[in-house]
Amino acid sequence: MNIDSIDRRILNLLQGDGRISNADLAERIHLSPSACHRRVKQLEESGLVDGYVMIVDQESAGRPTNVFVEVTLKGQSDESLDAFERAVLDCPEIMECYLMAGQADYLLRLAVADIADYERVHRQYLSRFPGVDRLRSIFTMRTVCKKTAIEF
Repeated sequence: MNIDSIDRRILNLLQGDGRISNADLAERIHLSPSACHRRVKQLEESGLVDGYVMIVDQESAGRPTNVFVEVTLKGQSDESLDAFERAVLDCPEIMECYLMAGQADYLLRLAVADIADYERVHRQYLSRFPGVDRLRSIFTMRTVCKKTAIEF
């Protein structure tokens, strides 16, 4: 889908406030509410808008600690990858999972309360995931930058 400057402004505003009313959005980009609504629907239907979410503060939710875990599997067959990926979905502390190129097969980001909570997750989930050969855990000290918006 080709997007123009108006679509870019819509996307930037919606990424900053997904709850903005159509009337307010239309006013800020100088369109009629019906034209604005049509453009938003087109952006959604094109797949460029993946969804709308509320971002919960990890610290306020009792999970201030981020842990990145590099996972190396014993094998790389489709069955091994599929089994691991299905298992990852059952662990509520895993916030992100990426299939990687390089030394590790996967990179996970977990949100946990503290080191003891991570140990619980490690014992209950990570060490039991199918096909795991090696886990390497990296604890963050603080978040320097975290973005949720893609600039258009």
